[in-house]
Amino acid sequence: MHTRTKRSRLAPLTCALATATLLAACGAMKPASSPMFSQDSLPDAIKVPAGNRVAMETVGVGEITYECRSKANAPDQTEWVFVGPRAVLNDRSGKQVGSYYGPPATWESKDGSRLTATQLAVAPSGMGNLPYQLVKANPAMGSGTMTGVTFIQRVALKGGVAPASPCAPANKGERQVVKYQADYIFWKAA
Repeated sequence: MHTRTKRSRLAPLTCALATATLLAACGAMKPASSPMFSQDSLPDAIKVPAGNRVAMETVGVGEITYECRSKANAPDQTEWVFVGPRAVLNDRSGKQVGSYYGPPATWESKDGSRLTATQLAVAPSGMGNLPYQLVKANPAMGSGTMTGVTFIQRVALKGGVAPASPCAPANKGERQVVKYQADYIFWKAA
């Protein structure tokens, strides 16, 4: 009887250990590099065409500089004008994998490969946020991570719009820096 009681107490522990081992094994089977990104909820204008796959997902954290200048078609009026971005590109775990700066808008990997791109489309992303953006990548300079990138999407935006402070003739030439965050999704041909 003593042996039976000992076995019946061990059964739940053995079952729990077996379950934990099985769950760990199942979790290990999922490829670490499988992209989680889906463009299903994005506006059609900025969706990447079929025949491309996600190659890298990054989170850009940085700032955008604006300058108070005369309006192009109305020199007697002023407006905040986009001067350029500067951001760190991190992977999903928070490790820096590159940088983004401009002009011209340039994405550079830590391996030295870099590229510029041509804007194809933008779409509103919410009040106070930069718009969504789709760009077509120009051929990469140097070989590495950026080699073969076809498109880059800017999504999951927070901030980055022109300053709310006045831009008037009295402060023409003044520069202001605005913080922003955005995911940059890099695509390559499938």
